[in-house]
Amino acid sequence: MKKIKNKLVLIPILIFVLSVGLLVFMNYNNNSINYKSYTSFEKDLSAKNISTIYLTDSPKIRVQLKNGTIYDTDNPRTPSTKETFLKNGINVLENYPVNSRQVYPIALMAVSIISIIILSLKPSAKASKKAFSLDSLDATAVEDSNYNFNNVAGNDEAKESVKDIVDFLKNPEKYTSYGARMPKGIMLYGQPGTGKTLLAKAVAGEANVPFYAVSGSDFIQVYVGVGASRIRQLFKKARNNNQGKAVIFIDEIDAIGKKRSASNSSGGSDERDQTLNALLTEMSGFNEKEGIVVIAATNRLDMLDPALLRPGRFDRHIEITLPDISSREKIINLHLKNKPIGDIDIHEWAQKTSYFSGAKIENLINEAAIIACKENSATIENDHMDKAFSIVLAGYEKKNRDYIRDVDRKITAYHEVGHALVSSRILPNEKISKITIIPSTKGAGGYTLSIPEDKLYENKDYLKKRIMVLLGGRAAEEVVFGSNYVTTGARNDLQRSTNIAFNMITQYGMGKTLGLLNMQELYDLNINQDKIIQECKSLIDSIYGEVKNIIIENRHCLKKITDLLLKKETLFSKDLSELKSTAYR
Repeated sequence: MKKIKNKLVLIPILIFVLSVGLLVFMNYNNNSINYKSYTSFEKDLSAKNISTIYLTDSPKIRVQLKNGTIYDTDNPRTPSTKETFLKNGINVLENYPVNSRQVYPIALMAVSIISIIILSLKPSAKASKKAFSLDSLDATAVEDSNYNFNNVAGNDEAKESVKDIVDFLKNPEKYTSYGARMPKGIMLYGQPGTGKTLLAKAVAGEANVPFYAVSGSDFIQVYVGVGASRIRQLFKKARNNNQGKAVIFIDEIDAIGKKRSASNSSGGSDERDQTLNALLTEMSGFNEKEGIVVIAATNRLDMLDPALLRPGRFDRHIEITLPDISSREKIINLHLKNKPIGDIDIHEWAQKTSYFSGAKIENLINEAAIIACKENSATIENDHMDKAFSIVLAGYEKKNRDYIRDVDRKITAYHEVGHALVSSRILPNEKISKITIIPSTKGAGGYTLSIPEDKLYENKDYLKKRIMVLLGGRAAEEVVFGSNYVTTGARNDLQRSTNIAFNMITQYGMGKTLGLLNMQELYDLNINQDKIIQECKSLIDSIYGEVKNIIIENRHCLKKITDLLLKKETLFSKDLSELKSTAYR
């Protein structure tokens, strides 16, 4: 429509240009009128051949003879000139004759100017109206979606939880006959990339109803009331579609659904509160027979307002978890479908991608496909998957490594082997897949990749062992080079180990200072945080002592593996297996 309107503007512009050209042409013709001397004019005057004289203030006068001939002559400009002409029976006019043909281009010019102004003002008026209306919200319905439950691998429990919603959208009369009220809203929550948006699309696709997808941030505006207006218009659009049924999906709903606080007197959250109130009102005003289902997604369920989560609003809360090994296998199979694959052990990659989300697995396979394409390989091989795995976790390997000193390579090698050695000793079930001292684009000087076991819970013993593995690099540096020569390479390890220790003491009830109390619930109280910090330090120090003992006891193994790593720069699990009979004895 906008393109058509832009083309319509060209028509009056073209008419205006043609009209101006026509007027210029006519004026040019008028300027080509013949000139006669005043003597010749006197002869015509004496012979009474003149019918009309156009007498103006200009230096010339225009003369029209009785036979229709027109010419210009000099203006005598005497006081009695007009009287003389009138006495001779000549019609005297004080303005030049108007060419009747000039009326048409002038009229066309006026019409074209008015048309241009009208066509220019309409879009700007609509644009200014849109700035303060919900029409500026892009909430176009997606109909005939190609997504269905076959596109959602894994998350079988979540899919089962929404199948009755699909059935309700298809056959609402069946549920009405049982007196059952379907959930008005479904809250999907879980870590990023687990497939919340994909599941919402699949619900709309399975039910074959329009899908309205918006983000919570779309309703946040500077002007108070705009967000609430957009909420009302969104629901109006959903109600008025041809089918009368729809799925409204609000992603990142925590942008408008955070807990309201009575103590906030700044007025900064007025717009968000009004938007949330509008959403609550719209959901409360639903008629069960309308066939509209609202699905929302969030990464932080604990931040949402209780009024939003109560029965009658978002009745059903469905957690979308990280996929387990069987789900990861299904996800890998789904994303490898219609791709040229070679010798890839899908079960092995399902094990390697422990704690990967569905989006991260898709990214891994996509990176592998890109690498295979760049190498002009006929199929995607296991080697491409290995390279992609390293890229996803640590970034691309740096090609130019000439600037790295030998002593720095040696420090990095001992650091990474320290991680691997401690991990192999205390967590033998976690397979070490790769150790490298090649720097990556994500800032790592080297890294060690191990495959953690799938666990529903992590106990206190395991968390301590995770801290031990993280501190293994720093311990190896201190044992080999001395306490005065430890480096900054352990910065990230110390951040992660501190985080685990802090959560153990303050969140998981595994410390002595708070015991079974949760610090998150005690923020408003005056807690002696020095004691918590001291307990965290004591925990880390005691664990670090154990790690150093492991390194010292296995120093000969540390050196053998490090020498091989310095030689090859990268060691894989098969290389470590070959060393097992000698280095790990």
